[in-house]
Amino acid sequence: MTTQPTTTTPTTTTQTTTEPTTMKPTASYLTGRLAPVPDEIDAIDLPVEGTLPPELTGRYFRNGPNPRPGEDGGHWFVGHGMIHGIRLRDGRAEWYRNRWVRTKRFAGAPYVHERGVDLAAVPANTHVIRHADKILALVENGLPYEMTRELDTVGPCDFGGRLATAMTAHPKEDPITGELHFFGYGWAKPYLTYHRLSAGGELVESRPIDVPGPTMAHDFAITRHHVVWLDLPVVFDFALVGRGMPYRWDDAYGARLGVMSRATGDVRWFDIDPCYVFHVGNASEDDHGRVVVDAVRYSPGAFCGFWPTIGGAASPAAHTGGAALHRWTLDPATGVARDEQLDDLDVEFPTINETRTGLTSRYVYAVGKDAIVKYDTANGTSRAHQTGERSPGEAVFVPAPDAGAEDEGWLLSIATTEHGAELLVLDASDLARVASVRLPRRVPAGFHGSWIPDEAP
Repeated sequence: MTTQPTTTTPTTTTQTTTEPTTMKPTASYLTGRLAPVPDEIDAIDLPVEGTLPPELTGRYFRNGPNPRPGEDGGHWFVGHGMIHGIRLRDGRAEWYRNRWVRTKRFAGAPYVHERGVDLAAVPANTHVIRHADKILALVENGLPYEMTRELDTVGPCDFGGRLATAMTAHPKEDPITGELHFFGYGWAKPYLTYHRLSAGGELVESRPIDVPGPTMAHDFAITRHHVVWLDLPVVFDFALVGRGMPYRWDDAYGARLGVMSRATGDVRWFDIDPCYVFHVGNASEDDHGRVVVDAVRYSPGAFCGFWPTIGGAASPAAHTGGAALHRWTLDPATGVARDEQLDDLDVEFPTINETRTGLTSRYVYAVGKDAIVKYDTANGTSRAHQTGERSPGEAVFVPAPDAGAEDEGWLLSIATTEHGAELLVLDASDLARVASVRLPRRVPAGFHGSWIPDEAP
């Protein structure tokens, strides 16, 4: 079916949850493209430029921090979660809406009270995924919150009382078994715990992982037979509690990657040069039994330069450099980890065709300041789609129905300026612009999202 581009003016309604106040932000994470929006709105019949593929029938949801007017939590990572949603159907952009995730923290509950820690009182502001019959808003230091397909908050989810830790914002769904692998970390022992959900959404395994101390374990990876842990030198510091994110760089901690057998739980650790990783692209096993991990790596100087700009603790380390795509090859025969920089472009938010999660994959997508980049790791090349003045967000891969090639599908990304935003739709094979949806408001730069097709539960 061929649908003509929509040109109608969107109809917009607004819902405010608090009396608007004049915000006078001074922190960098409350200004410019990171500046929060003050309310929730609905808009229908969004203008489309180009032609939306009719196969894109579903919802694109993207999460990110958005404090209410007048609030400043001291760090970009701690604002209340807000999900921005765009409904596409049969070549039309039917609606846009944005909703705060109404956690117990949103209602004013403290994270720590006289009975201990309340994992439901954490802003669920980092990711939104679907697994089994649930749509979950995620944050790495709290419980997931279930949402409806219309972005109403259902409530915290602990999988029938079985989840006793936080849940990472970066779970990995095994494309073969349908299981969801994830972990929780915290400042008290056990510092790291591995969890596994069945394809039906039942928590079937929880296993403590022995690590020396509490670190900010933002991401991890899976392969067909292993889980890959990132034990890196950004550590919890009690002296920073109450000052945003209580984590800082620690040269003394060291850096290592752990390869855990999914069958036995045994972990083998590989020392690596000090660095930090927020996001993994993918991991897999090669024909020689080695584990290959592609991720965006921050040098000590790059991390220590970036962290204070979003409210983190300053460090005496040199503030130089950016983050670049790297590959580690972990060889169980030698016990050595080989580190290879794949490119020198400053990028973040690596994504892949998730039907290849944990399996050998060729393509990694990432975003720079003004471009969406496609890496071909088989031949060492890359290409970029320039977005001009609009800063692109994470590019989510949507596979085409009955796709024959790994890169046959589309990329969805919210590109934003200080004044407006659009949903970009690119051809994932060559990064050609297919269509764009003009959104009815500016959308703050945020974190992660998912495409939820209509046939999904």
